[in-house]
Formats: sequence, structure tokens, C-alpha cells
Amino acid sequence: MARLYVYYPRHEGHTFDREYYLGTHMTVVNDAWGPHGLKSADVSWPYDDAQPFACMVALNFDEQGQIDKALAAPETPGVLADVAKFTDIQPAIYRAD
Repeated sequence: MARLYVYYPRHEGHTFDREYYLGTHMTVVNDAWGPHGLKSADVSWPYDDAQPFACMVALNFDEQGQIDKALAAPETPGVLADVAKFTDIQPAIYRAD
């Protein structure tokens, strides 16, 4: 399995709308990247405010080539533009096998 982790590092005064993230953003992600091999997404919320990230998600694909296709898809700019609707945090990504 190949994973694309997206995480949102906290900063002082950050905002993050969990309801929008789960109810809308994850649908945008699934609609955009499902056709390119996205199998599932595992969202993790911090245990407490001392944690360094407001949210982390593992996007699960069968292989790295599918991640490449998803990131290059014409729908990807829409996924990225949607981030501003639920947070002021600049997300970071990490790829893993």
C-alpha cells in the first residue's frame, strides 16, 4: 500500500473547521482522487491541544503511481483551493510505502 499523508501543523491562533473537513472536504478529495486509485482515508484528530498537528490524514492507494496520477489530475487544484474553506493552516505532505 502507498500512502499520502497530509498534515496540518498548528500555529498560534489557527482555525480548523472539523465539520467542514469531514462533511465536505473529504468528499471533494474522494470525488477528485477516487478515479485515480484512492482507496480510503484515515483521519486522525489530536488527543489534546499539546499535539503539534490540528489534523492528520492518511490517503491510501495501492501504489505510488496512483498518487502521482491523483496529484497531476485536473481536479487537484480544486482540492487545494478547498483547503482555505476550513483552515488557515498550510498543509504539508509526506509520501510513504
